Amino acid sequence: MEHQLQLKRPLAFFDLETTGIQINRDRIVEISIAKANLDGTVEVKTRRVNPGIPIPLEASLVHGIYDDDVKDEPTFRMVARSLSTFLDGCDLAGFNSNRFDVPMLVEEMLRAEVDFDMKNRKLVDAQRIFHLMEPRNLTAAYQFYCGKELIGAHGAEADVLATLEVLNAQVKHYANKSIKDAEGKEVFPIQNDMDKLHELSASNSIDYANRMAYNKDRVACFNFGKHIGRPVLDVLKSDPSYYDWMMKGDFPMDTKRKLTEIKLQGFQR
Repeated sequence: MEHQLQLKRPLAFFDLETTGIQINRDRIVEISIAKANLDGTVEVKTRRVNPGIPIPLEASLVHGIYDDDVKDEPTFRMVARSLSTFLDGCDLAGFNSNRFDVPMLVEEMLRAEVDFDMKNRKLVDAQRIFHLMEPRNLTAAYQFYCGKELIGAHGAEADVLATLEVLNAQVKHYANKSIKDAEGKEVFPIQNDMDKLHELSASNSIDYANRMAYNKDRVACFNFGKHIGRPVLDVLKSDPSYYDWMMKGDFPMDTKRKLTEIKLQGFQR
């Protein structure tokens, strides 16, 4: 398989099958990566992992992976470093990846104590672009952009290869076509440029679980609970126990890390 994406560095499309959708509780059972290289080639790696917890029947009915299928597979901790190496220097792409796959992968890497640096990676979400232009799901996107029926939907490899084809087709279909943002303002046209597609895919979230987000003035605010909409630093100053509550609570490790970073930056001002 080849691609026509204009890349400054490899773009790794990936898809996860998991035990559920709770970032801090659930685990990965399968990961598939299609790495689009600068020379137009694509490397595909797919592997199942033992999540270390039972796979709920409702999850198995979606992706077709049961406890017996992964009982002899390595744990994520055992393969985390090799996965991190394969993704080293890559931007990341997927379908609904910014809301689920990226935060889940980051959380698993943190649990495995692997330094998976996200600071300089571009994140491109084909679903975000699709929903801006043609609000549907991956199966419909594949039919619309590629003119094909998606066989094996909800299998990690079928989904990730379809997503690569969808983004490849999107940049052709919407070449230089302008769009409007949520406020009706016309923004730059769709371009075959990962920086621009990253900007389209990006959200105001600070942590991958979206517990904190930037407001219109780029101030970090809580995005849940009794302090929703309030600046994080204001809350930490007026209610210091809230920080301890979150750090001891059932929140993703990434959320706790970002909260601590905001707190420390506030003290340094």
